[in-house]
Amino acid sequence: MEISAGGRLEVRITAADVGKRVSVRRLSDPGDTVEKFTDTVGVLTSWDDGVLLITRKSGESVRIPESSLVAGKVVPAAPARRRGPAASYAELAQVAARAWRPVESERLGEWELRAAGGFTRRANSVLPLGDPGMPLDEALAAVRRWYGERGLPAYVQTATGGEGTQEMLCAELERRGWVREVTAELWTGALAPVADRAEGAGVVLSRQADEAWLARYQRKGVSEVALKVLGSGPSVWFATVPGDGAPAAIGRCVVDGRWASFAAVEVDPALRRRGLATTVLAALARRALDEGASAAWLQVEEDNAGARALYAGMGFAAHHAYHHYREPAAGGGGR
Repeated sequence: MEISAGGRLEVRITAADVGKRVSVRRLSDPGDTVEKFTDTVGVLTSWDDGVLLITRKSGESVRIPESSLVAGKVVPAAPARRRGPAASYAELAQVAARAWRPVESERLGEWELRAAGGFTRRANSVLPLGDPGMPLDEALAAVRRWYGERGLPAYVQTATGGEGTQEMLCAELERRGWVREVTAELWTGALAPVADRAEGAGVVLSRQADEAWLARYQRKGVSEVALKVLGSGPSVWFATVPGDGAPAAIGRCVVDGRWASFAAVEVDPALRRRGLATTVLAALARRALDEGASAAWLQVEEDNAGARALYAGMGFAAHHAYHHYREPAAGGGGR
């Protein structure tokens, strides 16, 4: 917090700082006899009618009455991560998009509209990596028409918490009544330590998701559209640990230049905690190293404690959070 030469806390931010990363301190409850303070760090996304809106790294929006502020300042962008490969949000967003391609896409300026018959939000959402080439309201109307023509709800994928992420766009969507339905995190780490975790013995690698692999995949009744999405990417590999009936474990990897992505790592519930997920990841990591990759990324749900512990133990750490915003209900407007 900013402290003056006289030892007083000072508010050194104004509405002109909208769009910048700030740190503020406010009174938790002005009515308390004993002062209690709450600190908030994030991007200042608006300052209107005496209320500040700050978007935290997680994507959570915090409303703060101007009257409750006791200190505030603009702070530098989050420091560079000290472990794992360095990467910008834009680079990772593009790599992630290439690893999970839709069956149909269309450009709207620098936005990409993606559709795949409703199979996963990632393949059926807008990836906005720049200017749509028109005012936001017009762009969102075009998005809703495009998805409506395909019988799909309109989603916009955004990110927060990293250099060049989209806190301002998140705030604008929320003002217009778009609802954040899903939040997850993209984690990155060095690839070689993953390969060193296990020998990867007994893992069968294939270029296609065969019937055995699909029998273990959590999404049942996979359609032809889903198979196209699963098989998309620069260099795709499917890993299978054979079992009695369905495989004991599976995984998917896409190699794209220096990056390897891991996804669909699933283990027979009866065989968990035996190192099978680590074995699958190690086998895929070795293949990716052979193809020249050196870094890895993966996506983790907020509530998947087991996966988060596994990946943290392999040296992965969160790079940014990403979110899917769904269009307002029919007839709904902004707010």
